[in-house]
Amino acid sequence: MSAHSRLPGTYVETARLVLRRLTEDDADSLFDLDSDPEVMRYLTGGVPHTREEIVAHELPRYLRYYERYSDYGFWAAIDRATGKFLGWFHFHPSCEGSEEIELGYRLKRSAWGKGFATEGSRALIERGFTQLGARKVVADTLAANLRSRRVMEALGMTLDGEFTCEECEAPSSSEEERRGVKYALSKADWEASRLSGA
Repeated sequence: MSAHSRLPGTYVETARLVLRRLTEDDADSLFDLDSDPEVMRYLTGGVPHTREEIVAHELPRYLRYYERYSDYGFWAAIDRATGKFLGWFHFHPSCEGSEEIELGYRLKRSAWGKGFATEGSRALIERGFTQLGARKVVADTLAANLRSRRVMEALGMTLDGEFTCEECEAPSSSEEERRGVKYALSKADWEASRLSGA
């Protein structure tokens, strides 16, 4: 791990994960992640990203967050036991000037069903509420993505609205397949759940 990736605001550690800033050296790992049609199923309709798309568009988009924010952005998720790249999390304002902090995650299929998405998300939410002054965390996915919805619910997030995904890279033929759901968690509700031991 480089000295830069251990700077304050760039490094988060959990029981099983190291979350660090992405770098240009992660291009191959991101390509491997986005090459799996199942990983991309609810993002692009299952169409993988090419390595050229990763290098020219996706990775630069992720890295630009570090120019705008010192404490928000994207984190590579590294398995502490093996040192392997498992995917990434993002945690940043949903848009410029917004008070809503958007949470997201994309993990390799080999990491599914093991609690990594919940563990990494929980650490970022706690950091947001206790260190960064966040008041509300939101996350969204397609309604059919039950696996991701279960993670959001496990985090204590509740359904906050629905929308039609107009920005899907591979829009589905039906509006129902493009139906999205937004979940939210306020700081007050997060604190209440911690007090109740939930």
